Amino acid sequence: MALSSLFDFDVNPNSYAVMGNPISHSKSPLIHTAFAKQTNQRLSYSAIQVDAGGFVQAVGNFRASGGKGINITVPFKQEAWALVDERSERATQAGAVNTISFTDDGRCSGDNTDGIGLVRDLMENHSIQLSDARILLLGAGGAVRGVLGPLLEQRPTEIVIANRTEEKAVALAAEFNRRDLLRGCGFQSIGDGKFDLIINGTAASLQGELPPIPVSAVSDKTCCYDMMYGKKPTIFMRWACEQGAAKVIDGLGMLVEQAAESFYIWRKVRPNTTVVITHLQRL
Repeated sequence: MALSSLFDFDVNPNSYAVMGNPISHSKSPLIHTAFAKQTNQRLSYSAIQVDAGGFVQAVGNFRASGGKGINITVPFKQEAWALVDERSERATQAGAVNTISFTDDGRCSGDNTDGIGLVRDLMENHSIQLSDARILLLGAGGAVRGVLGPLLEQRPTEIVIANRTEEKAVALAAEFNRRDLLRGCGFQSIGDGKFDLIINGTAASLQGELPPIPVSAVSDKTCCYDMMYGKKPTIFMRWACEQGAAKVIDGLGMLVEQAAESFYIWRKVRPNTTVVITHLQRL
């Protein structure tokens, strides 16, 4: 009888996943698989579509099967925030959880890596200075809420949150209680001043729509950043190029950087994000 392979006795690799709806487009399995290969970590990572109303059960099933951690994407980040036993300061600020860890003592821990992912992409990958910068944030939903805290930590001169519904922008600015740095307004009240950085945190790009941004907000020193990404430049990115913006960037780097932070939370190893971003750009 042939000897059994030593691998027959190996323990199963740690299991991780991303949950959302829709989820078939997700690049997270590709990203985390690349991180694991690069850092010699033995794990599996899958994408799981969850139907409305089934999130809590899906998390429970994954945990019961031995899962170690989950990334959460649209539309379940708020449900994840409510589900976990404990939250990091970042998750508490964001009011949303995108990274769940199942701890050895049986607790379910939640974090939010979106903001730090954005900040690292801007500062480390694109050399954008955030300290003393005047920043315009478009939108007042979960995407903007998730990045506000880490942006504020970089000590910008001012952050203006502009939204189609002015009340939401004003309320979000008030919630962070930084009147010295934050102002909420409607698109019509952005004003005529130039911004160093304009970040599109709305979902308008997905519908091929452009938020009504005044042309006067952009100069030849402005960086325009869309949290969305795709094979082609978004309508916001095309508009920014037409206005002569100094840099125009999509959200692919943010996706990889937030994934790297989740990977570090789970594995205590920091992967090289540059090679993964470059690989994804070539696909």
